[in-house]
Amino acid sequence: MKITNDIYYIGVNDHQIDLFEGQYTVPNGMAYNSYLIRDEKIAVIDTVDARFMPQWLENLEKVLSGREPDYLIVQHMEPDHSGDILSFTARYPNAQVVASAKAFTIMGQFFGEEIAPNRLAVKEGDTLSLGKHTLTFVAAPMVHWPEVMVTYDATDRVLFSADGFGKFGALDVNEDWACEARRYYFGIVGKYGAQVQALLKKAAALDIQIICPLHGPVLKENLSYYLDLYNTWSSYGVESDGIVIAYTSMYGNTKKAVEMLAEKLRTGGQKVTVNDLARCDMAEAVEDAFRYGTLVLATTTYNNGIFPFMREFIQHLTERNFQNRKIALIENGSWAPQAAKVMKEMFSGSKEITFIEPVVRILSAPNAETETAMDELVKNLI
Repeated sequence: MKITNDIYYIGVNDHQIDLFEGQYTVPNGMAYNSYLIRDEKIAVIDTVDARFMPQWLENLEKVLSGREPDYLIVQHMEPDHSGDILSFTARYPNAQVVASAKAFTIMGQFFGEEIAPNRLAVKEGDTLSLGKHTLTFVAAPMVHWPEVMVTYDATDRVLFSADGFGKFGALDVNEDWACEARRYYFGIVGKYGAQVQALLKKAAALDIQIICPLHGPVLKENLSYYLDLYNTWSSYGVESDGIVIAYTSMYGNTKKAVEMLAEKLRTGGQKVTVNDLARCDMAEAVEDAFRYGTLVLATTTYNNGIFPFMREFIQHLTERNFQNRKIALIENGSWAPQAAKVMKEMFSGSKEITFIEPVVRILSAPNAETETAMDELVKNLI
């Protein structure tokens, strides 16, 4: 695929994968993006997963049209992007490998210290001339590994953004960008909001017309839409009005209370999203919690704590710096309910969390007292 007169897409689609990073379901597969710039000198930007080496080399050679590449630019060392460095250097031993010093350290850990003896270590602000194209390297540590850099081509005004602005899904599938980009962001990058904010500030100083990420489609139109979303996500802002209810239920009684609450909120004009944590895609539930401004957690007291799926869910949130949100709590217990206390304590290290009263307590099954407390909670939530 030709992106500009001199920049080509040479990546691959993966429909064999079931779990990305061993944990995220990807029903529409994944794209591993790689790019090539043809000029007086030729630069290849990142490789792909090693399983797709034959297809990637075929794509590469097709665009090379008999020429040899001068540079391989390695922006990110995760194996889905660095898997074919050995194959590349074996085939093109005269090409220079360009990466950050930290990337070369990690490269040695993956492939051995002898990898890429013909190397060029670059840092923030360094440039590389290909002819009419001049590339500038921008450090992006912890977006979302420490060695990451992104690359800016001033001639075609293209930002090669590494894992930034990526999404789940192969490129031969038509799907909404924001949904799978949001799930990807909060699952994989969400902990590093401050670092993404730092990169966005650097990007604001560049004249960017095209964004080329390492996953997902090349972004050419309405770039402010994508930049604004990334700014909201990385600053932990509220993207959409609405209330998320996340719950676990052992015998259906907590579920009944959740259904009652959801109906009352919808009657009050609220957009409500409900996630059964034992059955839903956990990454989707995490995405919803970060998308909306208010979260209701409902679970049972279990083993003197809380139900395992709820504990896992809250851990996913807190380790991703969940903040700037309102939280309401519903607990169920037959003899010593304390789920609300445990859930609240789990957020003790989170910033700017407001707990909405009252805590709704269910003693075994919802009753008239439950509904009275629920009505008061609904008023405060609305």
